[in-house]
Amino acid sequence: MDATRQFDFDRLYDRRKTGSLKWDVKEGELPMWVADMDFPTVPEVREALEQKAGEGIYGYSVVPDEWQQVICDRWKRRYGFSMAHEWLIFCTGVIPAVTCAVKRMTNVGDNVVVQTPVYGIFFHSIENQGRHVLENPLRYQEQKKTYEIDFEDLEKKLYEVSAKLYQQSARQGNPGDYAGYDQNAAGGQGQDYAG
Repeated sequence: MDATRQFDFDRLYDRRKTGSLKWDVKEGELPMWVADMDFPTVPEVREALEQKAGEGIYGYSVVPDEWQQVICDRWKRRYGFSMAHEWLIFCTGVIPAVTCAVKRMTNVGDNVVVQTPVYGIFFHSIENQGRHVLENPLRYQEQKKTYEIDFEDLEKKLYEVSAKLYQQSARQGNPGDYAGYDQNAAGGQGQDYAG
């Protein structure tokens, strides 16, 4: 993909009455609850999908070995973090992954800390498993236009209330995206990387 290509993210596309979960809502309603794209997919992705669709056979596929290598390479390149292939488990989506983590890492009746604002379905993925949500609201910093973690409240929830799992806010495209947050304050993990 040509990284220097310019994209027009300012062009508005009317997606109402197109079967869009996000935009087929009441007139005047601003649907900010779902992280959906409001601009076209890059040509390389569209072309790859068209090529695959052109094969005409839509059977079940295996996850190729390259999948793990691409992810490991990207994390090493972008974040300076090395990971092993066996640490990665393919999952069909964020919500099934969260639900699985909640079921495997906690017991019925346990508390799970969730940073808000966040996609509402995350609450259901916890509560539907018989666990309790403890909110750790992110603090919005008006001057910096960023969210920051309330570490005092987080520590209280993790230690005093004895939460068994901590679910950090989803990042990309959600209101809880706190790009610009300095992770040095979170145990020296280095600077934050948007994207």
